[in-house]
Amino acid sequence: MSYYTYILKSFKNNKFYVGYTSNLEQRIKLHNSGKNLATKSDGPWKLYYAEEFADEATAIRREKQIKGWKSRKAIERLKFK
Repeated sequence: MSYYTYILKSFKNNKFYVGYTSNLEQRIKLHNSGKNLATKSDGPWKLYYAEEFADEATAIRREKQIKGWKSRKAIERLKFK
């Protein structure tokens, strides 16, 4: 099974959301359905960036690393690698 660390970007206000999942397509649908409290008020969301990993622990570490940057510019640079 694959796991993904992903970044969503809000159409509404250009905010970013970082998360991880084992089913990327389903997770994006959940964010856009308004059922996720963290993203409910800022949708619709589009996939901005994603990385695939072989195990959940690595995907979680990468999510924490990206969240730790606290820099919009650092996140935006990922898109252009």
